[in-house]
Amino acid sequence: MSDSPQFLSIDFLEDHVRHTMAFYDGRCVDPDGGFFHFFMDDGSVYDRRTRHLVSSTRFVINYAKAARQFGRADYAALARHGLDYIERVHFQPATGGYAWLIHDGEVADATNHCYGVSFVMLAYAEALKAGVPGAAEGLASAHALLCSRFWREADGLLVDEYDADFGQLSPYRGQNANMHGCEALICAYEASGEAHYLERARTIAESVTGRLAVQAGGLIWEHYDPSWQADWNYNLDDPKHLFRPWGFQPGHHTEWSKLLLTLHRHAPDAALAERARWLFDQAMDKAWDHENGGLFYGFSPDGAVCDSDKYFWVQAESLAAAALLHQHCGAPAYRDAYEHLWQYSWRHMVDHTHGAWYRILDARNQKYSAEKSPAGKTDYHTMGACFEVIDMLRRGQPGSAR
Repeated sequence: MSDSPQFLSIDFLEDHVRHTMAFYDGRCVDPDGGFFHFFMDDGSVYDRRTRHLVSSTRFVINYAKAARQFGRADYAALARHGLDYIERVHFQPATGGYAWLIHDGEVADATNHCYGVSFVMLAYAEALKAGVPGAAEGLASAHALLCSRFWREADGLLVDEYDADFGQLSPYRGQNANMHGCEALICAYEASGEAHYLERARTIAESVTGRLAVQAGGLIWEHYDPSWQADWNYNLDDPKHLFRPWGFQPGHHTEWSKLLLTLHRHAPDAALAERARWLFDQAMDKAWDHENGGLFYGFSPDGAVCDSDKYFWVQAESLAAAALLHQHCGAPAYRDAYEHLWQYSWRHMVDHTHGAWYRILDARNQKYSAEKSPAGKTDYHTMGACFEVIDMLRRGQPGSAR
């Protein structure tokens, strides 16, 4: 491998996406429907029976984006293959919801998560951009579900979780589902040109990064009670929960930075752009590992690191945000942050032999296991970051475009 690739170049980024896609191509597609979701470091599938809504949707997103980027009709067909499975197996006609977990073709967990519906909507939006048949209808249907079940106009926010038949709403409220709801709405606007999507995305962004963040001094806390008051103890005894860990998440601060800059690009708002810059700066200041490189996973309200692991998605989302910040203001510090994040990821996170990124490393950048891509990963974040920077470069950015 090269010791010093040109990280801020379209050629490098496209090659890296191809290298990552090659890890999944030829082994992830289940000819009986959908995709396999569990992969070891060498690409071997270690669970062929379990399907998670998040992976089912993220594979569609990956193939739809790659279809557009590389002009691959076969990738567009695979996106449709994935949507067929979502419509046939995850979708529950009796309730209009989407099953969270499938095992052996049967529903194992029918809980209705806003997080999952947001990704259904995002999958259809990306498929619409790629010209996949039926995507427009699917997007409209998923959006209708998001609005009718999860949206709360009085709060300007989305609620999180219902039981299987939408009879019982969980008291939990969280920012993560709202963040991905905002992401899906932005993509729906880009795919359709319909302004109402962007307006609601802007409302969510202001609610989370403005109004709710006041409770945490401008930072973004993850967990709330039904009145949207911060729940400072939620999962304190389970800080490594996959979807709802305790503590501040640096990766979500930088992910919000990326989304705020995207909103600013579509509808200029200097306050959002300045907030994006502040959130990114806080994440880097509080969570960068000056000894071993990379961003730690979590920090506590007192500013101390509470989870010193290094997650693939945190580095990927952060490098995309750094590139967008450099485009926005031209400050060399953000170009430097982009390079440092890539250098760290290139050295420690990227599997240069088999492809894709390792999921999680410890504080000293050692793997915990040989499970590279369990359900939920799919390298959606890593390839998504590359696509984000490619699009930025094509719009125009100081520095190399090739």
